[in-house]
Amino acid sequence: MTRAMASEPPAASAVPRTYAQESTDTGAGLVSRLGSSRTAGTWIGDDGRPVVAVTDKEAAAEVRRAGAEAKVVSHSMNELKSATATLRSAPRVTGTAWAMDYRTNQIVVRGDSTVSADDWSRMTQVADGIGTFVRMERTEGTFTPRLNGALPLLSTAGRCSAGFNVTDGQRDFILTAGHCGPTGSVWFSDTGGREQVGKTVTQSFPGNDFSLVQYANGKAGDGAAVVAIGDGKGVQITGAADPSVGQRVFRSGSTSGLRDGQVTALNATVNYPEGTVTGLIETNVCAEPGDSGGPMFSEGIALGVTSGGSGDCQSGGTTFFQPITKALTDLDVQLLVAAPAAGGSAAPSPTPSASATQSAIAPGAATPGTSGPVAGATAGEPLLTRLTDPRNVGPGLLVIAGSLVALVATRYIRAEQDRKAYRRYYSATWG
Repeated sequence: MTRAMASEPPAASAVPRTYAQESTDTGAGLVSRLGSSRTAGTWIGDDGRPVVAVTDKEAAAEVRRAGAEAKVVSHSMNELKSATATLRSAPRVTGTAWAMDYRTNQIVVRGDSTVSADDWSRMTQVADGIGTFVRMERTEGTFTPRLNGALPLLSTAGRCSAGFNVTDGQRDFILTAGHCGPTGSVWFSDTGGREQVGKTVTQSFPGNDFSLVQYANGKAGDGAAVVAIGDGKGVQITGAADPSVGQRVFRSGSTSGLRDGQVTALNATVNYPEGTVTGLIETNVCAEPGDSGGPMFSEGIALGVTSGGSGDCQSGGTTFFQPITKALTDLDVQLLVAAPAAGGSAAPSPTPSASATQSAIAPGAATPGTSGPVAGATAGEPLLTRLTDPRNVGPGLLVIAGSLVALVATRYIRAEQDRKAYRRYYSATWG
């Protein structure tokens, strides 16, 4: 049974800082200092500099003095939060979602194809009562968790992708999506149900969307913090943080492999058929059924696990993620992390800091992260062979989205320029 993959833990100072991490820390710091009555969010601009939405000229001047770009807007964060509170208090409509669009200073309310004309009309009336800064949009497809129980069963609940390895100091767990299965669900690494990986011991869904699968033997094994991408290589996970709007991110899953895109909104609310989930990260990264629970990361920093969305990887769509920082805090566990360019065993990461965010560089230039060795491979058996063996397809193999190979990774980075940069990056770091 294939286990998780990792390397040596870093000291807090060993986690590399990039330009965008420093710039988004600047943006978050300015928002905190100026307050929610004078600001309305921050994001990474196309040039990688922080942009801060402010409501007055004095605040704008302070932002510019700090080296960030200011955008004067009409509505403060307090007003945006009040609008979302009004939406939450309205009668729940399955198939709707909303989030703050910092760049346009609006609340965007989306309705999928299941929302009836009458329900949409009632939602529109609620939005009209709030103000003109609430934008209504219809979207194709349906907002659903990305679980597909019709595929070969890999647990007692269905098929999902595993996210990140975590620990409580005594036992190791897989952190994955909460909708993947209730407490007591048993997970296997083979379709025959002979190789048990572990059992779901904690679930939070709806409301949140995360769960813990405890390893059957209590330990994640060697290499618990490297995302395998094939040919015996991997990407080291070195920490956990919250993303920023505009940040380029990567998501991996058992159905559609490695995909990339941008964070489009934070604190999103989605009304799934199973219930409402709040506080999600909204992105334009595609996902498909079976990708649920898979990790989202950038520059080696864990950001979230796949929750659900609409669309697919042929036509595109919207995908929502459970922030990893909230899951770690609520579950009282720590991420198993690796030290860049080092070998050894995994260890818990420091407690995530609200200021230690966004380890990406300017949008379009970010990479998945630093390379690292993949442990746990069977001697003499090519990784591609193991990954394509249907007996091995399952959450045990998919810990840290283990079902990725280098050719798949490069194929799914959309632009040719991105693909060339990706190859150059790993050629340099792998030597």
